[in-house]
Amino acid sequence: MERIDKMKQFLEAGEFVTTHGVMGELKLYPWSDSPDFVAGLPRLYLSAQGGKALKPVQVRIHKGMCIVKLEGVDSIEAARPYLRRTVYFDRNDVTLPEGRYFVQDIIGCRVVDADTGHEYGEIVHITHPGANDVYTIRAQSGQEYLFPAVDEFLAALEPENRLVFVRPIPGMFGEMVNGDADED
Repeated sequence: MERIDKMKQFLEAGEFVTTHGVMGELKLYPWSDSPDFVAGLPRLYLSAQGGKALKPVQVRIHKGMCIVKLEGVDSIEAARPYLRRTVYFDRNDVTLPEGRYFVQDIIGCRVVDADTGHEYGEIVHITHPGANDVYTIRAQSGQEYLFPAVDEFLAALEPENRLVFVRPIPGMFGEMVNGDADED
C-alpha cells in the first residue's frame, strides 16, 4: 500500500499569470484555500522535483492574487521568463493544522464504508464549489460519484494509509439500500 511519505514532496502553489508594474513583480494565481497560504511560503520552485529555489523577498495580496517580488528579478524583462509557469512549494516548509490535509494527499485514497467495510472506489478529483469540498469518487466499474466532504458523511480521513472512511446515506453511491429498490 502506498503511504503518504511516497507522495509528492513538491506541491503546486499556483501560476505566475502576468507581470505587475515595471520593477519585476509577478502576479501569482494561488491554487490553495487562500492567497495567505502562498504569501507565507519561504521558497518557491519551478519544478515538481524542486531544484533551485526562488526566494520571494516581498509578497502582498491584491484582489485574491499574490503580487510577488522575487530575489534578483528587478525588471519587467527579468520577470517575463516566469510567465505562465507553475510554481511549487516543499511540503516541509509548511505545517498544516490538525485534521487538515493537502488535496494531493487525499486524491488516490480508497473510499471505504466506516460501518460495513465496503469499498466504494477511489478519489480521483476534488473541487471546491462552495462551503465544502466535493470528492469525485470513481468506482471499479468506472462510474463516478460526487461526494460532499462534510462531517456528516466523513467518518475519518487517513491519507497516511491512503484511506477515507465514509458514512453515506442510502442512494449516495447509486445503490439501493435497505429495501429502497422496487422488488420484482
